Amino acid sequence: MDCISLALAVTLHLGLAGDYNPIHPHARCDVNNTVAGVYLNSEENLSGYVAYQFQMPYDIELELGWVTGYHTEKEVAPMFRIVKDNWFITPAYETKPNENWGITVGFEIPLYKKD
Repeated sequence: MDCISLALAVTLHLGLAGDYNPIHPHARCDVNNTVAGVYLNSEENLSGYVAYQFQMPYDIELELGWVTGYHTEKEVAPMFRIVKDNWFITPAYETKPNENWGITVGFEIPLYKKD
């Protein structure tokens, strides 16, 4: 498939009390402005997602969608990610040890992308 890309993301979890996985292998498929993929998440679970990309000023992308694989009350959670070049930022929420909001900042290293 021409839409497949592989990457490795490295993340930093800010404002959170837990100990989270900072290494995230990632495979995704981009078709027009829709993306779907799988990755090893911060809780060391496999997450699947689907999202829509919005192009913003200054070459910023906003991804809004749904993701699975996190310890939440719902099996599917909302997904929100801001991307600039290979950098990204996303809100983070933890339930243990306490309920807490933070952010995840990351850099994604492209490994393969079909041109």
